[in-house]
Amino acid sequence: MRKLFSLRYWRNTFVRVYRLLRSKDVALRDKLLFLIPVILYWVLPDVMPFMPIDDIAVTMLVAQWFARFMENKYNSKI
Repeated sequence: MRKLFSLRYWRNTFVRVYRLLRSKDVALRDKLLFLIPVILYWVLPDVMPFMPIDDIAVTMLVAQWFARFMENKYNSKI
């Protein structure tokens, strides 16, 4: 739980996401699996007006999931 409040942890998570998004080994479909929901949530926040989670929190949670999932999926290639 303590790592969720660590700036170093989140910096490393976003570095991992950036590396995965830039990688030629990761399929475009997999990259869009991260980008489309995050961009839509940032652009269309009024679609879910009763959602008490901030845009940044959603982005952080999705980034953490994306990095873990893609690193496991493409572990041998990256």
